[in-house]
Amino acid sequence: MPVQPEQWDETADVVVVGSGGAALTAAYTAAAGGLRTLVLEKTEFFGGTSAYSGSGLWLPGNQALRRAGVEDSVELGLEYFRAVVGDRTPATLQEAYVSTAPELVEFLERDPAIEFEFVPFPDYYAAPGRSGNGRAIFPKALPAAGLGARLGELRPPISIDQFDVPQDRETLIGGQALVARLLLALDGTGRAELRTSTRLRSLLAEDGRVVGLLAERDGRELRVRALRGVIVAAGGFENNAELRRRLQGLPTADWTSAAPGSNTGDALAALQAVGAATDLFDEAWWCPALLFPNGRAAFTLGVSGGIFVNAAGERFANESLPYDRMGHEIRAGHATGVSHLPTWWIFDGRFENAPGLSQPAPDPDAFRAAGLWHTAGTLADLAERIGVPADVLGKTVSRFNGFAASGVDADFHRGEDPYDRFFAGGTGPNPCLVPIERAPFHAVQIVLGDLGTKGGARIGVDGQVLGEDGNPIPGLYATGNSAASVAGHVYPGPGVPLGSGMVFGYRAALRLRETAATAG
Repeated sequence: MPVQPEQWDETADVVVVGSGGAALTAAYTAAAGGLRTLVLEKTEFFGGTSAYSGSGLWLPGNQALRRAGVEDSVELGLEYFRAVVGDRTPATLQEAYVSTAPELVEFLERDPAIEFEFVPFPDYYAAPGRSGNGRAIFPKALPAAGLGARLGELRPPISIDQFDVPQDRETLIGGQALVARLLLALDGTGRAELRTSTRLRSLLAEDGRVVGLLAERDGRELRVRALRGVIVAAGGFENNAELRRRLQGLPTADWTSAAPGSNTGDALAALQAVGAATDLFDEAWWCPALLFPNGRAAFTLGVSGGIFVNAAGERFANESLPYDRMGHEIRAGHATGVSHLPTWWIFDGRFENAPGLSQPAPDPDAFRAAGLWHTAGTLADLAERIGVPADVLGKTVSRFNGFAASGVDADFHRGEDPYDRFFAGGTGPNPCLVPIERAPFHAVQIVLGDLGTKGGARIGVDGQVLGEDGNPIPGLYATGNSAASVAGHVYPGPGVPLGSGMVFGYRAALRLRETAATAG
């Protein structure tokens, strides 16, 4: 039954569900174009998983790259993206993403609140069009005082939010800076209202067109009318344990980077209820992750030493692989029947802490007390403590040490790719191969984490949500992890999740601006 005019509690031109980088880009684009915009965030903080992120944006050929003297172009970026992703996603969608990248950056940097800079970080695959130093850009750091009262509404960094580890917030960096800058720009339009603690319950449709949504705030239902359209950018189903088990075979939802209580699949269920076609529910932006004593896991990259072994005590991949590729290796290995959950990170006494980058860094004493970090004077004793065959672990380490001496990893080619060497910490013939020979020996648990799930509504080139018949559902758009990723089964380079989400949020809002102008 259609909702009658007197039954609407609120009305806006555009309603955006979610408040991460993709959502806020969509909202800013709509509001900057003169549309009254309402942002609804389920949790008590703005920023979503974007606020935890390193904030890299994979946007080929943009002006921030040119300022830094980086030679890049849309053509090279698209050549690389197509070579890596293949035909898993529509070529038109891939082209829309990459070709819009420079336009998006130019548009955002028109606002004085938004500034980007280039930071080297290699693309993840050896493929035509690859950039050795990468093509990701990052928001410039921002004094927290510049955010004013909004600082209390910005989701804290993951170290504070999930692990109770203090972190200086006087200067906002990474995802904190990205979300803060977008909030400042959005507030500056004077045409946007932002709400926390407001949950999407369902989308409302009339005659096949989405005309608004039903939300809940403080236990009260709100019927919100969207005159031009609804843009759903509320994450995926990272924190839904039942869906993670059923669709992805994971034993828990606690290993994701997403904030507890967020991204439970509510938005995806609402999209499906109005007929949205979906894809890629089996995928996520995977990563190896350190399991912490509180049961959560922290994204880990930049492995500069040690090896990963499974329950058989054997290596199974190049430990220096880009994180999503290593995540796929853990997942694929586990499917063989040999447990890769947990994986054990083996390294020697030359390292006082785990030789990699995680936020926050682990506290060895707390980890040992929780049984997540084991130390022994011999490899045989270490093997016993972690439950792997001692003879196999000894042979695995001996073989790896031989590779370290020769400089050639004959099993997994570690150190042969520029990405491997970007984080290398050794001094031998291959700096990625650091021998494991100095007692004491350590083993730390690694689990299969993620930066969010990857499956969602299938979309068109302007973010239009597609129905099962392949046609757009009028009035409905999706982006970020609420949309099936344009990257398909792979993670081409640093900043593809945020970069693509922001591009399609921008394109969706531009389309709504155009329809509003046409309608007068």
